[in-house]
Amino acid sequence: MKDKISTEPNARTRVDKWLWAARFFKTRSLAADAVEKGRVRIAGATVKPAKDVRVGDLVAVEIERIVWEVRVLGICEVRGPASVAQTLYAETPDSQAKRAVEAERRRTYREPAAALQGRPTKRDRRVIDKLAGEG
Repeated sequence: MKDKISTEPNARTRVDKWLWAARFFKTRSLAADAVEKGRVRIAGATVKPAKDVRVGDLVAVEIERIVWEVRVLGICEVRGPASVAQTLYAETPDSQAKRAVEAERRRTYREPAAALQGRPTKRDRRVIDKLAGEG
């Protein structure tokens, strides 16, 4: 597997294939969909799935509203183990800090509708109507 990774400056592959090989997405079609929807940028510009990614490119990937900014360190045509996939990129320190802040915000944020369970009961409906001034 290690021999299939290319770190040469002129090495290139399709961005959807690289995202799949680097394990950002489970399938190549999910990677292509994310690229089509504009959730992947190379050097700040939105691209198409067939766009080539090269060693040294700065790629921004948005997954579930979390943005990963990574520098491409290697090109691989096939998907391998996670330990090998992690050698294909290096996350920027700024990106790591932003992800940590977002993770903390998600841990402390409480969804307002989390306490609600199903439809309101007859009693709940009366209270709602009373508060709305309809009763």
